[in-house]
Amino acid sequence: MTMVRIPPTLRDDTRGEREVVADGATVRDLLEDLTSRFPSLQGKLEFANVYDEGEDVRTLDGLDTSVDDTSTVILLPAMAGGSSAENAAHFPRV
Repeated sequence: MTMVRIPPTLRDDTRGEREVVADGATVRDLLEDLTSRFPSLQGKLEFANVYDEGEDVRTLDGLDTSVDDTSTVILLPAMAGGSSAENAAHFPRV
């Protein structure tokens, strides 16, 4: 079983747990295990950044990155949104 660290924004979905144990040989397996046990995570992990031992899995084998019982996987929700520079209050207007 692999330890998965849960960010504060997703802890309501994991009954307040900061870390949960998940089963699987790959990151994809871990995410599937998590969503099967915590159904409210469904759709929320789709855009999460995933790190295995501090390494972004996008630079490894993506969701097919292998994990083992000693791995620590960290989930971080992707940040998005904001306004264009032209609409930002701090942007100087000509």
